[in-house]
Amino acid sequence: MSFPKVGNLAPAFTMVNQDGEKVSLKDFKGKKNVVLYFYPKAMTPGCTVQACGIRDSKNPLKKLDTVVLGVSPDEEKRLVKFIERDELNFDLLSDPEHKFAEKYGCWGLKKFMGKEYMGILRTTFIIGKDGRLKHVMDKVKTKTHHDDVMNWIKENLK
Repeated sequence: MSFPKVGNLAPAFTMVNQDGEKVSLKDFKGKKNVVLYFYPKAMTPGCTVQACGIRDSKNPLKKLDTVVLGVSPDEEKRLVKFIERDELNFDLLSDPEHKFAEKYGCWGLKKFMGKEYMGILRTTFIIGKDGRLKHVMDKVKTKTHHDDVMNWIKENLK
């Protein structure tokens, strides 16, 4: 599986957020940059560190005309708990059949403690206001993800 090509239109999506509302990429076209990040599972240690970094960066990202959307295979109920527990201030989208993870090339074989299984490959896509894919981050460090995203946007999407 491969990622969509940088420079092309980002693959369209419509997913349900934690409140059961539909969120589509087209909702932001012409208005906001979109950081679409795929993470394996809500409320796990690495995913929590990553989400809290984004939470704490909301205002600087807002100044960069950027909205963040987190995507996982989790059901809405679990997303609500994650948001409430960690006071997250951005939408989490549910992709239980990993349809959009596959479309974006970040559903694949993982290894953990000697076992192999299919799952989300932690990946971030930065989409410009024009709807085009600007950057793919596939070597995501959960602790610095928010800073890495902001720095890339500051340097490349002025």
